[in-house]
Amino acid sequence: MKIDKFVLAIIGVIILAWFFPGIGSPESGIPLDLIASIGISLIFFFYGLKLSPRDIKMGLKNWKLHIVVQTTTFLVFPLIVLAFYPFIKTENGQTIWLAFLFLAALPSTVSSSVVMVSIAKGNIPAAIFNASISGLIGIVLTPLWMGLFLTQTTIDFNLGEIYFKLLTEILLPVIIGVFLQRFWGDYARKYSRYLTLFDKSVILLIIFKSFSHSFENKVFSAVDAIDLALIVTAVIILFYAIYFLTLKVSQLLGFAIEDQITTQFCGTKKSLVHGTVFAKILFQQSATTGIMLLPIMIFHPIQILIISFVATKLGKRK
Repeated sequence: MKIDKFVLAIIGVIILAWFFPGIGSPESGIPLDLIASIGISLIFFFYGLKLSPRDIKMGLKNWKLHIVVQTTTFLVFPLIVLAFYPFIKTENGQTIWLAFLFLAALPSTVSSSVVMVSIAKGNIPAAIFNASISGLIGIVLTPLWMGLFLTQTTIDFNLGEIYFKLLTEILLPVIIGVFLQRFWGDYARKYSRYLTLFDKSVILLIIFKSFSHSFENKVFSAVDAIDLALIVTAVIILFYAIYFLTLKVSQLLGFAIEDQITTQFCGTKKSLVHGTVFAKILFQQSATTGIMLLPIMIFHPIQILIISFVATKLGKRK
């Protein structure tokens, strides 16, 4: 079993932030915020360049599958987490619960969803459509979900300002990329491997800054080993709850095996890329950003590990 190099890089960056928290602080003199903002815009510009209108048109035909996947991603996931809200009594518990709500409200992944569906011989055009449209829907819905509860906390949450940043840093670059897709789209797809490396570098930078800020303010002192074990357990239970739910729904709707695979793989995924980007914008200079990212950073390797085993097994079927 191969260990994902990106997961190892995330662990390395967190360790670096632990030893050198001052580098990521606003007083360090290094303009990490500006670098990250430019990097985010470029990530979504390249994302727009790689969006193929032909694939999107092909994907639109399977509307039942899309409704199931997007409903699961943006409604069922958050509602499951919301069901546990009445049981949260402590301030520390409230912060961890908010981090889980943030995980639940995030869009699906793009690259790993499509890759895993391809390995499992699922419906690839439908996977491309769902993965692509999910990120755009998330720009609207993720802040709305978080806004229901963040306005009651000490975190500075200005929905108007957040939407402006999301529109200028994410949506506008995507639109420009889509517009220029016919000119540079082939190059973007040809050098997709290098663009992915760039994406991951920007994500690592944001993670470093978030965790260095949290370590500097001793935010993680409130999370002990028992809490961490509970978070990991809750993440696994949440994943499998959605995994089996999407399977049952797709079977009840009479989906073909290819569509069932796409429904499960796309419906259970959450995007670490969007998580780190949204966290930077939603929580801004909040010291709790590191904790907010904790569940999605645990969910990310778990979802890849489980789905990769399932995809390999399904891919061997005749």
